Formats: sequence, C-alpha cells, structure tokens
Amino acid sequence: MTGEHEPLQTPPSEEKDLYSISSKTITGILHSIESADRASLLEQIEKLHAADIADVLEQITSEERQNLISLYGQSFDGDILSELDDSLRDEVVAALQPDVLCEAVRELETDDVVDIIEDLEDEAQEKILSSLEDIDRIAVEKSLSYPEFSAGRLMQGEVVKGPEHWNVGQAIDYMRDATELPEDFYHIVLVNPRMAPTGHVTLGKILGAPRETLLKDLAEPEFHIFKASENESDVAYAFNQYHMISAPVVDEIGRIVGIITIDDAMNVLDDEHEEDILRLAGVGDGSLSDRVSETIQQRFPWLAVNLVTAILASIVIAQFEATISQFVALAVLMPIVASMGGNAGTQALTVAVRAIATRDLTGANVWRVIKRELYVGLANGIVFAVLMGAIGYIWFGSSLLGVVIALAMVINLIVAGLAGIGIPVVLEKMGVDPALASGAFVTTVTDVVGFFAFLGLAGIILL
Repeated sequence: MTGEHEPLQTPPSEEKDLYSISSKTITGILHSIESADRASLLEQIEKLHAADIADVLEQITSEERQNLISLYGQSFDGDILSELDDSLRDEVVAALQPDVLCEAVRELETDDVVDIIEDLEDEAQEKILSSLEDIDRIAVEKSLSYPEFSAGRLMQGEVVKGPEHWNVGQAIDYMRDATELPEDFYHIVLVNPRMAPTGHVTLGKILGAPRETLLKDLAEPEFHIFKASENESDVAYAFNQYHMISAPVVDEIGRIVGIITIDDAMNVLDDEHEEDILRLAGVGDGSLSDRVSETIQQRFPWLAVNLVTAILASIVIAQFEATISQFVALAVLMPIVASMGGNAGTQALTVAVRAIATRDLTGANVWRVIKRELYVGLANGIVFAVLMGAIGYIWFGSSLLGVVIALAMVINLIVAGLAGIGIPVVLEKMGVDPALASGAFVTTVTDVVGFFAFLGLAGIILL
C-alpha cells in the first residue's frame, strides 16, 4: 500500500498557472472527452497533479465526468479520490469499474482510505475494503470503529517505531531492510515494551548522528500524544498551536495504534474554516457541484429564517405608522440606520466567530473584548451620527430630524457591536455552532433596535 508515485512535472515549455487550472486546459480535456480520444486525454491529464484533476472533475457536468472516468480507465489515480469534494466522491466511486477502484485505493495510505470511504454507502465501503490487503483492511476497519471526527479516524495506521534502547545504526538498518514504509513520515516513534510511545526522533537527527548514538538521546523535547477518542478539532488546534509535524495516537490503555501527520491536521483546520464561512453566509455545506435540488434544500431554511426576522422588523415599523405618515422623511432615512447597524454587527460577528474557532476568545478575555466593541460602536456611532445629522438637516431642512437620526445611529452601532460579540459567545456556551445561527440573531437585533430607536425617538422629538 506504499506504491511508488513519482510527482508529475509540467514541462517548462508548458504555460500553466501554478495554482489553478486554466480554461484552456479544461477546454482541451473536454474536447478529448467529446471526441473519445483517450490518448489525448491521458496526455493532458498526466501533466496534472491529482488535486488539479479533482478540480477538473468538480468543474464539469455529470455526463462529462462519467465519460472522463470511462476514458481514463485503468490509469485512474487513487489520490484523486482523496482530493475530491465529499459531495462528488459517491458519484465518482460509483462510476469506477470495480477492478479500477480496487487498484486505485490499494496504493493509498490507510488514513486516506478512511477519509474516502467513511461517508460512502455500505455497499461502496465493502467494495473498497474487500480490495485491500488483510493488514490494511484491518487497519482501516480499526479506524472506522472510532467515533466520527475523532483522532482515531484521522490517524494513519502505518507507523515507523522502534524500541527505546535502539541506537541510530539499528534504526537506519531497520528502515533500509523494511519491505514497506509510509510514503511520508517525519519521525521514528520510540516505544517501551508495552508498546506505549515514550518519545520521537526526527529523521534529520538520525541521519546526522553517529551510528552508536542512542535514539533516546536524540528525542525531541516536545512530545505530544493523542487518545484515539479525542476530537479531531482539538488535535488540529494542537498541531497549529505547537507547530507539530506528527504525533502518535494511543488506544484506551496507552498502546500506539497510529500516527497523525501535519497535512491531515491542517486539512481539518481548512475544512472548519470553510464550514464557518459557508454557515455565516447561510448556505450550509454547499459546493458548485451540487444539484439544483440540493442547493435549494441547503439555502431555503435560512431564507425562511430571514423572512421571519424581516417580518419582526416590519411589525416594529407598523407600531409607528402614524409617526411615519406625518413625517415621510422617516421612511427615506429609516433603511440607513438598519443597514449601518447590520454591517457593524456583521463585522463584529465575523471577528467573534473566527476568534471562537481559533480559541482566542475565551472566558478570560470575553469581557475585555465586549468592552472594546462598546467603545468601537460608540466611536463609530458618534462619527456617523454627526455625518448623518448634517445630511438629515441639509436634505430635509430639519435640525430635529438630524438629531433623531444621529441618536439612532449611535444607539444602533453600539448595540450592533455588542450583539456581534455577545450572541456568538452565548450560543457557543449553549453548545450551538455560532457560525450557524449567529447571523440570523444579529440581523434581527440590529433591524429591530435600529427601527425602534429611530422611529421611537422620532415620535418623542418630532411630534
């Protein structure tokens, strides 16, 4: 399961954007598909990284994907499956011939296999598991036995480990004689007779030390161990916080069962960041490859919630119908107050959700952050109050109207800042994902408070 993969290099003469697939490349691939020219297709695909091929599959239609996979045939690279968006993986796996699928996954590390099959249907899972060698199948099934989103699911079963008493020469001889080693590894993990990890040594130190040097004398001072049941988000946070490269995973009695590497930990962080962005926008876990029906299902609930909040704001406005009828200028200026409050609330909300995700916003500093937002809202409110007060006076020739919108602006910007920070914190304490629900609450607060403050002050001052 550790097949030799030589990275495919783009010829120097080939003009190519290093970080994206050009439209010219996609057009060429589509032309090869339409003309059923397998030789031309393979020639173009062989120049691409597996992640780029996955991007191509995500950007074309379902019918074009089916034809590409059919033409690709036995050459299909298993790494493409690990790079695919989850929403497309089922479709691609189903389109692959059984022998092609088996050959593709056989070359992957066990953590990549787990990542591919954990969300597949039972029949597709069994198809892939049956294609693996016994030792690899056992490792994958072991990982799948751990809870979803746990370190046990994230780890790979292939670990390079050695006894504490080994010296550098023994370690080097072991690695040279081993028939199979992981494609990418950074440490040799030291274990005691009970197979519990006690430290690890970087390959650089091993290669730079005399053969007789004991491995334990070269062990890294910083050494972290994760339990298989530990949440993967906690693991990813630790990797990012402590600049880790790899770390062993142990079972309930402390025996080493696998290892987590930095690439897998960073993938978790990337997924969480992407999820937060999508949820803040109220689009769920959608992607460009989703069907129309799936996109509707993801977006409809949050549009419905937005409708409810809009109705609440309209109810507030309706309470001041008499005031608005006497001062038509209020209807003109009213959206400005709500819009400014909404934008200020979104700014504070985005900062808060990000800080909660990175664990920078905690119980120790939450009140300081709330106080800061209070001052920011007050300062911005005063500046824009002066500006809108002047505009209100110049536009409608009423100094009192200028005072009304100025005061409403100050109130709403202060409330927006407090709501943008306070609501995500409260939701997080309640166990609700702040990225998922905060936006609707913050919008409701800024709209309702903005309209109520503006129209309420108008009723007091202008009548």
